[in-house]
Amino acid sequence: MRLAILDHGHTFGTRLFFAFVAALSRRPVPEMLKLVKYRPAFFGQPMSALTHQAMRGPSAWTVGDRELMAASIAQANACDYCLKAHGAVAARAFNDEAKVRAVLGDVDTAPIAPPLRATLRMLRTLAREQTVSADDMRAVLDAGVSRQQIEDALAVSFAFNAINRLAEAFQFTVPDDKAFAASAGFLLRRGYR
Repeated sequence: MRLAILDHGHTFGTRLFFAFVAALSRRPVPEMLKLVKYRPAFFGQPMSALTHQAMRGPSAWTVGDRELMAASIAQANACDYCLKAHGAVAARAFNDEAKVRAVLGDVDTAPIAPPLRATLRMLRTLAREQTVSADDMRAVLDAGVSRQQIEDALAVSFAFNAINRLAEAFQFTVPDDKAFAASAGFLLRRGYR
């Protein structure tokens, strides 16, 4: 059930900000922005900081890699909103929409390096089963992924497993591909703050 509070429960200043965003972008305010701006000290600010660190903080993974991880996790969780949103950001970060489509179509045959392939497999298992085995982790290490890269990928996993569930619980409206493309540019420039 969609909570009306996300559409009508913001402060006057936040509503003005939303009007500015909508006027500037000529699109509806993104659903995730509505969520993080509702009671921001309680959820939005801490979650935005955590997500920004996972997605834009120092890492051996590129921004495109991490956005692809977010899209892959969303696909495993059947979260259409996040799948399309982060698929669009990954495509823009890589400047390669075909690569993103290939990975989301079949990670085993997609044109990506073995470390990323093994990591995506592990993250999808974790999203679906809420656990991974020692063998799953050994496969990632054997593919050449460092322990720090595993920690970085797990930070992405934490953020997006939570966000996927919120998007589904609040029944985020899934806009058209043009809206996601516009948001992708913003997320690449600004990040998740």
